Amino acid sequence: MTAAMLLQACGDTTLSEPGAPAKNPVQTAGALEAGADSEDILARLQSIPGLTVVGEVASPFPGTRFFQLYFEQPADHRNPEGERFQLHATLLHRSVDAPVVLYSSGYGVEGLPWQYEPTSLLGANQLSLEHRFFGLSRPASNDWKLLDIRQAAGDYHRIIQAFKPLYSGRWLTTGGSKGGMAAVYHRYFYPDDVDATVAYVAPSVHGLDDVRFVHFLDQVGDEDCRARLRAFQQDALRRREELLPFVEALVTSSGESFEQIGLDRTLEFAVVEMPFYFWQYGNASRCLEIPATGAPAEAVFAFLDNVVGLVSTYGDGALDYFAAYYYQSATELGWNRYPTRHLHGLLRYPRQDVPTTYLPFPVEERFNHGLMLRVEHWVRRQGERMLFLYGDHDPWSAGAFEVRERNDSFRFYVPDANHTNARIVRLPEPERTLALSRLFTWMGVTPPTTGARALGTEAAGDVAPMVVERSRL
Repeated sequence: MTAAMLLQACGDTTLSEPGAPAKNPVQTAGALEAGADSEDILARLQSIPGLTVVGEVASPFPGTRFFQLYFEQPADHRNPEGERFQLHATLLHRSVDAPVVLYSSGYGVEGLPWQYEPTSLLGANQLSLEHRFFGLSRPASNDWKLLDIRQAAGDYHRIIQAFKPLYSGRWLTTGGSKGGMAAVYHRYFYPDDVDATVAYVAPSVHGLDDVRFVHFLDQVGDEDCRARLRAFQQDALRRREELLPFVEALVTSSGESFEQIGLDRTLEFAVVEMPFYFWQYGNASRCLEIPATGAPAEAVFAFLDNVVGLVSTYGDGALDYFAAYYYQSATELGWNRYPTRHLHGLLRYPRQDVPTTYLPFPVEERFNHGLMLRVEHWVRRQGERMLFLYGDHDPWSAGAFEVRERNDSFRFYVPDANHTNARIVRLPEPERTLALSRLFTWMGVTPPTTGARALGTEAAGDVAPMVVERSRL
């Protein structure tokens, strides 16, 4: 990394309300990678009010520069003169004339150069944003009432408006899973901020006990695999006393503690949730790996931990990092139910696997039951130039958003895909050609002459996954 520059620009950080999307000239994909600007991009970044350029990292992508940024935000957008905090962001810069892809992580942002599928396909700049209350992007007051989808959408709105004078190309928001959800929520509150949205594996959950996910798990894959999973769960819970020492050993081997959930409850939650994770991050090829009833306890626990990841899902360190997700789930985002009918009589903690269980503090706000339904209604009735991709084996696809093609919006299911590998370039024809043609049209970019098939092959190898394997969503 180069020496930290730490130059904070001064000036008024109040930004204007959005207008209609700009009608920018058509560009050619791949022709904007020279990165040649009339003025050095660093100086232009440092002139943006409220933006701090922390440093520059060498980029592995030819013709690009990569910057670490912080952008000052109001803790409460309803009170812009009140408390402020710094939102972490990164910028992969190609050209001031290229389109801009705003990537929403939904969680934290890594400080390394990556580019995601829309960035690669469009030859675009990429502005990646951390979500408020993750990482260092947290108001000093730590007031959890300031964490909701409207406030996060306000964060994205302000930074888009701040960067638009620098970049003349069209804008697209994207993200995977919780990041894709955040991109949708931003469009709901600020529909004209950007020209298009591509949301990957982004569900909309109904309430705090969404039964649609139970129905999905009762049908995904074939019956033989589902029977193996059910038998594994029953066997593991009957043998919990044999398996608990392996959970205890994780405390020593990992240095992690499980005080928030407790060891026994951690084991039970992991067993109950295991089929969900099995399909979320795996596929049917693993069905034959499921230990049979009576298998050695070591093999049973090893499989369970491999699928669920007890430390990264239930350990106190992970719960602390993901506390903002559990808070959002308890107040706005919702929670899914897991199938437990076949585990009757084997559960010690029924109905305790809920978001508030994972938090070390009480949640005072009531769950907003109507909010997600209003967002869904807007997407279905009014959402324009939106593209949703889901993996057909991913349980989260049970909460897929609905769209209308008459609004120039589309939804695709990627065959044999899960939560991590649903991509545009993996769509079969003619869906892939349709998705790519709409993407290029929305962004004013002429597709390469190689065509959709070759483009898919070329683009598949140089993009980061929209979703990495992590606990929950």
